[in-house]
Amino acid sequence: MADEALFLLLHNEMVSGVYKSAEQGEVENGRCITKLENMGFRVGQGLIERFTKDTARFKDELDIMKFICKDFWTTVFKKQIDNLRTNHQGIYVLQDNKFRLLIQLSAGKQYLEHASKANSR
Repeated sequence: MADEALFLLLHNEMVSGVYKSAEQGEVENGRCITKLENMGFRVGQGLIERFTKDTARFKDELDIMKFICKDFWTTVFKKQIDNLRTNHQGIYVLQDNKFRLLIQLSAGKQYLEHASKANSR
């Protein structure tokens, strides 16, 4: 339980720190998003490399997605993915109905105004 709290606090501080640097004029707002995406990509890549170093090679994309949904997600988020969908053309959608990193955002109504503006773009 303590590990989870520390992880959530670290995540919140990283996001807050990147956006505060934009508010202070150090970085453009669009670059903040890119910076966060790059950090997330690198962390995810490192985790996958560690988790798969002792496993056999995956046969196909479906094996990779099964690994992510069952083994990886369970290890990192302590639960399996709620739903995995595909269009059978290489597009996969993973659905986690209680994704811990976004629960705090979705619980408040203060972001509804911003969400409608983002969706109308």
